[in-house]
Amino acid sequence: MRKRTKRVPTEGRRTVKAAKKADKKAAKAIKRGEHGHITPSNAKKAIGVAKVVGPVLLPFAIRAVSAVRDYLDRARARRLGVPVDDLGTYTGRGAALHARIAGDTDALRALREQAGDEEARLAAEQYAEKTGARLMQLTTAVRAAERMPTQRRKSAHRAVDAELGQIEDDLLTHFGVPKRR
Repeated sequence: MRKRTKRVPTEGRRTVKAAKKADKKAAKAIKRGEHGHITPSNAKKAIGVAKVVGPVLLPFAIRAVSAVRDYLDRARARRLGVPVDDLGTYTGRGAALHARIAGDTDALRALREQAGDEEARLAAEQYAEKTGARLMQLTTAVRAAERMPTQRRKSAHRAVDAELGQIEDDLLTHFGVPKRR
């Protein structure tokens, strides 16, 4: 009894033939050591594709990179507590401390302006002058810490952070905000 073989439809035969041809071509490339490597013909093909696809995709890529950069800038500005426009002012490892010092300086300015009667104005002026001088010293300390070895810089930043915490608590007291317990 003779075995019957199924006859593959014409379309299927073409697909099988094309797959065998591609496998043979890949095996030949592997044998020559060109599989996965850049060859002159592969480079020409890639350049040809880039010439066609590049101008179409370039504007989208530029917009995407710009959007990501904008998002990162906004997130960093939010983390530092400063406007995005002022972000370039606060750079380096002590950027957050510089931003806090600038915020405290602005708060001192507001404290001077808000003082009502003459006695309160005098007390606010004295406090602002003393604290302003201390904030200048802290700014200098943060700048100097930028060039220190890591351990010393971190230690200096922790000390400045603790000092700023005290100054901010005093500022809140002068503004009439009760301390949290």
